[in-house]
Amino acid sequence: MNDGFDWDAARESLPLLLEGFRVTLLATVLGTLVAAVLGLAVAMAGRAPSRLVTAPVRVVTEFVRSTPLLVQLVGAAALFNTVEPLYIGITVLGIHYAAYTSEVYRAGIDGVPKGQWEACRALSLPPRRTWQAVILPQAVRNVLPALGNYAISMFKETPFLAVITVQEMVFEARKYGADNFAYTEVFTLAGLIFLVASYPTSLLMRKLEKRLGH
Repeated sequence: MNDGFDWDAARESLPLLLEGFRVTLLATVLGTLVAAVLGLAVAMAGRAPSRLVTAPVRVVTEFVRSTPLLVQLVGAAALFNTVEPLYIGITVLGIHYAAYTSEVYRAGIDGVPKGQWEACRALSLPPRRTWQAVILPQAVRNVLPALGNYAISMFKETPFLAVITVQEMVFEARKYGADNFAYTEVFTLAGLIFLVASYPTSLLMRKLEKRLGH
């Protein structure tokens, strides 16, 4: 047995890992879009004047936060077993993170100075115009770094999609490792790919946060 690092296996597995990375990236981008849009909708619904709206939203949000992502994925895959696993994964990722991004949006909206609201009322701006032209642009600008950090977290949790047979990067690594007894090589490569993709993005989010903080 060769106890060293098998560079041939690493080279052979790289195309498979990169194809899996494409799926990982797709799930992250689309899941982030779902989380961003749905999270904003949840934050807005949470500010509704009627408890008939806010109460169910709060219950569902707390349920999503209180249950593990893995359980949500398996449960959704069992309920919707005729749907393509990748679509299920993207949707569950988006809903799971929407429960968190909604709080980010809420904090961003609450952070808009009261004078902005008062100025809109003084100008008799309709509510829709107030939100679109004044409140949301400021709120979203303030929460962009936090949203970016959640996107990075989602990227690092995409390996959970392997449990519902989504052929993302870790799925491909595990499959190649089992077929060729080369777990060390493929998981080392997969870890490096995750690092190369996520670390520069983390630095970018940090820089953006400092820039917006000034």
